[in-house]
Amino acid sequence: MQIKDIVVVTDLSGDQKAARLAVDLAAKTDAHVTGMAPVLEPITPAYLAGPLPADILDRARAASEEIADKALAVFNEMVRVQGVSGEAARFRLIEGAASGLVNRVRMSDLAVIGQDAPNSEEPGRAAVIEGLLFETGVPLMVVPYIADGSFHANHMMVAWDGSVTASRAVHAALPLMKLADKISVVIVDSGRRYSGEPGADLALYLSRHGLKVSIEQVPSASGDVAAALLNFVSDRSVDIAVMGGYGHSRFREFVVGGATRGMLDAMTVPVVMAH
Repeated sequence: MQIKDIVVVTDLSGDQKAARLAVDLAAKTDAHVTGMAPVLEPITPAYLAGPLPADILDRARAASEEIADKALAVFNEMVRVQGVSGEAARFRLIEGAASGLVNRVRMSDLAVIGQDAPNSEEPGRAAVIEGLLFETGVPLMVVPYIADGSFHANHMMVAWDGSVTASRAVHAALPLMKLADKISVVIVDSGRRYSGEPGADLALYLSRHGLKVSIEQVPSASGDVAAALLNFVSDRSVDIAVMGGYGHSRFREFVVGGATRGMLDAMTVPVVMAH
């Protein structure tokens, strides 16, 4: 499968790194790109005895729509400059839920969103990321706020532990991997015993797709898998990381943990995840 339909969540402020990368990727793959901006639905604070007056809610909603439209205007200009096929739309964000976005992403090849950055003014970003990861069945690329806004795939890293989620991530990211010059299959040494050479089956599979693959085993200091992967990314000039997205459900809310949370918090390159 090729990447022909990309959906990106536009930032409401700043340099729109995720949108820039998505448009750049669309240009390099001849894909259609849809920019979607969140509109925060106003709610009545719990400490108030009754609902806010309708005119106040209407003004708050109009202000949110205006902010979203300004972000989409920036996105549309990126699309025009790059000369790619694109469109723009809003989606409602109600207490972290973004069903309109999720439904659109389900019929796409890749979702792109910016990292939940410190001091960010992006509403509900962490909840949107988790919703895209766990509710769409589509690979998700999370772009760090320190990114340069361009798509680079000279060296890709696959974090591999032989799990179902890691396997799903590999299959989901295969169209992106075909754009890479080389791929490192990285296995973090956690004391787990493998039969045969760890990662050899994955390397063989990827090589059958014409990909240049190497296998690397790296130590894990104090069992911190995310730190080991991030060190590899830095030391080996990795452009994109691929890994499974792990999490569990608590009170019907998805909560990511372990290596997934560590990567999302401290990522320095785009991370492609699937669940």
